[in-house]
Amino acid sequence: MSGQDPFGAIREFEHDGTTYRMADLTALEDAGLCDLEKLPVSIRVLLESVLRNVDGEGITEEDVRNAAAWEPDVPNVEVPFQPSRVVLQDLTGVPAVVDLAALRSAADRNGMDPSLVEPEVPCDLVIDHSVQVDYFGSEDAYEKNVELEYERNAERYRAIKWAQNAFDQFQVVPPGTGIVHQVNLEHLGQVVHDRERDGDRWLVPDTLVGTDSHTPMIGGIGVVGWGVGGIEAEAALLGQPITMKLPEVVGVRLTGELPEGATATDLVLHITEQLREVGVVDRFVEFFGPGVSSLTVADRATISNMAPEQGSTISMFPVDESTLDYLELTGRDPDHIELVEEYLKAQGLFGEQEPEYTEVVEFDLGDVEPSLAGHKKPHARISMPDMRDHFTDLLQDEGVGADAGGDVDVGGDVGAGGDSLMVEKGLDLDERVSVDLEDGTTAEIGHGSVVVSAITSCTNTSNPSVMIAAGLLAKNAVEAGLEVPDYVKTSLAPGSRVVTEYLEESELLPYLEELGYHVVGYGCTTCIGNAGPLPEAIEAAIDEHDLWTTSVLSGNRNFEARIHPKIKANYLASPPLVVAYGLAGRMDVDLDEEPIGTDDDGEPVYLSDVWPSPEEVKEAIHDNVDSSMFEEKYAEAFEGDERWEALDAPTGDVYEWDEESTYIREPPFFKDFPLEKPGVSNVEDARCLMLLGDTVTTDHISPAGPFGPDLPAGQWLMDHGVEPHEFNTYGSRRGNHEVMMRGTFANVRIENEMLDGKEGGYTIHQPSGEETTVFEASERYREEDTPLVVLSGEEFGTGSSRDWAAKGTDLLGIRATIAESYERIYRDNLVGMGVLPLQFAPGDSWESLGLDGSEYFHIRGLDDGLEPNDELTVVAEKEDGDTVEFPVTAQVGTPAAVKYVEHGGILHYVLRRLLTEEN
Repeated sequence: MSGQDPFGAIREFEHDGTTYRMADLTALEDAGLCDLEKLPVSIRVLLESVLRNVDGEGITEEDVRNAAAWEPDVPNVEVPFQPSRVVLQDLTGVPAVVDLAALRSAADRNGMDPSLVEPEVPCDLVIDHSVQVDYFGSEDAYEKNVELEYERNAERYRAIKWAQNAFDQFQVVPPGTGIVHQVNLEHLGQVVHDRERDGDRWLVPDTLVGTDSHTPMIGGIGVVGWGVGGIEAEAALLGQPITMKLPEVVGVRLTGELPEGATATDLVLHITEQLREVGVVDRFVEFFGPGVSSLTVADRATISNMAPEQGSTISMFPVDESTLDYLELTGRDPDHIELVEEYLKAQGLFGEQEPEYTEVVEFDLGDVEPSLAGHKKPHARISMPDMRDHFTDLLQDEGVGADAGGDVDVGGDVGAGGDSLMVEKGLDLDERVSVDLEDGTTAEIGHGSVVVSAITSCTNTSNPSVMIAAGLLAKNAVEAGLEVPDYVKTSLAPGSRVVTEYLEESELLPYLEELGYHVVGYGCTTCIGNAGPLPEAIEAAIDEHDLWTTSVLSGNRNFEARIHPKIKANYLASPPLVVAYGLAGRMDVDLDEEPIGTDDDGEPVYLSDVWPSPEEVKEAIHDNVDSSMFEEKYAEAFEGDERWEALDAPTGDVYEWDEESTYIREPPFFKDFPLEKPGVSNVEDARCLMLLGDTVTTDHISPAGPFGPDLPAGQWLMDHGVEPHEFNTYGSRRGNHEVMMRGTFANVRIENEMLDGKEGGYTIHQPSGEETTVFEASERYREEDTPLVVLSGEEFGTGSSRDWAAKGTDLLGIRATIAESYERIYRDNLVGMGVLPLQFAPGDSWESLGLDGSEYFHIRGLDDGLEPNDELTVVAEKEDGDTVEFPVTAQVGTPAAVKYVEHGGILHYVLRRLLTEEN
């Protein structure tokens, strides 16, 4: 772990009769490099990593000085960070496994020992993103969904199991255990690691990167960790430091206490809204102040989880007595908890801190009120009493209503036979249409009807306070005679089996089940886009009447078409509010003033009648949540059930690629691999593939959900013998580049501004002017040897840390993207694939420059090489010969990032380094 010790910082640390080695931060104070008390805690943790890993080559004495030089006005320096571990989930983990396997195949083809491609950093992969809610509302829903999960994903799981056997430092948490972030929080996270290296035992802070943007949830227990793309995570696994600019750190001072009726979810929606307004992209966030002590660690983790929605790289809380109590509750070893406390105190990292920050934001917990977020942005908070007006205004803004469309012949009531009936396509806001459901019942739905109500995702299911509150609300509702309408698809996807255990122990699970909230799986489900199909009659009604139906979920993502392609408005809410709106069956309601339903006597029941008191929630937690549950459920976390055991995985150091596979195929990135780096050069005569607006998410760029036979990805699968009902999702096909490149920019809600209001993955081929799919156009351009660019507005690539959003961009032949601003992870992923992320000058946009996507684009200034944050020039040449010249900045911020672009990608660089060292 240490090759050099320029500051005499490596010393011995004694604990309980054992001698450890550590990199002592106080040595840097003695050397006059910094005042530790003034440094934010997260910066101290970064500094420890740099100090411990100095080797004189990859990490130098100068790097330590740069990291120690942090001050509120942050110096423009870079630091190389080596995390102590990497965490993957399966949708992003399978591409990582495929890439590692491809690297081994490339090494083997080049006469190198393939086992040299081996993780140098421990890695945990948690399988949690593949289970889909096909079955719901029944006692056997979980078993049926798991059976389907294995049936659909067995080939992917066999590849993961191969990696578990092929790589020494690669552990897998099998399906059915829990959500990656909750498993990380409750079990994998150690706060401090006891590691052996070269015969010595070392103590090091627990730090990590993960291939899910919500990795910062681990900041709830004071661990520095953030989301990166799979590409960057793979490089970190292979020992490549993550080189980053020294970040600004925003301190959020918490005061006061949460008022009665407000939940941790309401709190995080307020904080997310405020930090988005402050602007914390590329910045670290630390919480401090007297309000911290009033929050449970589960509350803190709920806040940290939504760091990506806040915009921050991390959102971190201090390690204090509450953290130690949480470690004890969740079954960590008592000796280890003592070690955590002693080591962190020795490093000055324990307890309340009030260092200097780049900026301080004040937040009063007492201002929090019951809230939701929507209809398509997780930071667009709506006060619960304002929901009815919000939804009415939304529909009016969207032009929804009877006068928005003409008459259509739907052939009778939807889902039923009967005489032909002429109805208005645009229903009035208060109109309803009859729907005949499969169970023989008839329901009425309209604009605002809740068709999905899901307690889902890591944001909330790790928090007993909101899960118990949902159970108590369900109990009160059942006892009041309330029922969830038949048209609502209900589901409960706990973040770990511990949640089910304490819901059963508290005797609340039967009440949730009575309302239809049966356990459907232990995974992300609805929040990741695995909500599963709606009843056919419901989908038909939505299509034929252009209904704005809704979903309400306890998740962290509600982007367009993510939850379900036919649901246009999606709302984030706490688990008890998910149940409340499920009972109401509609979102266009003010639950402060209007009844949630009627009791057996027809009397109105209000939300206040069934909402549990804080005392009830606390008592239920105290009586029913204990450490034995965590110890028991995590004792066999890496073993899996009989289905996992029965998987027959490939063996050997090199993966056996199946040319007929439609799930796992060797990607083209490292085939015919040249030892010489390609370098950079000017881009000439490029065409625009997509002309995009603001807040185009990674879901828009690389959707994770289902797709149909009319799209290029579906057509490829059918050409290879796969029937539409076997397509699964884009997320499950991420080990197949043929599907994923065809799915790039193919979200059904993406809008290419070259097309007049048309949604979906379509574009105009130039100069023919023909409309075609994005993939087909890219193939034509490839045949014509024409490079491509994409133009976009603000917040390009916001959302999940989806490496295929960058991989697909690369495989379509896109050399550069030009946007007004970028979300950090997508920008870094583009660099990791060798694609240039360029940014317009302030005030410029494709609109203000008069561009329409029909131009030739020439990117100048690269022939002499690329420098960090290089100023380049783009010349857009119109068909009539007129030109528009404008400056752009290459969002390639460090020398290391420049190196990756020059090599065509970060993994290309790593492979060339391995091949060169070996040869």
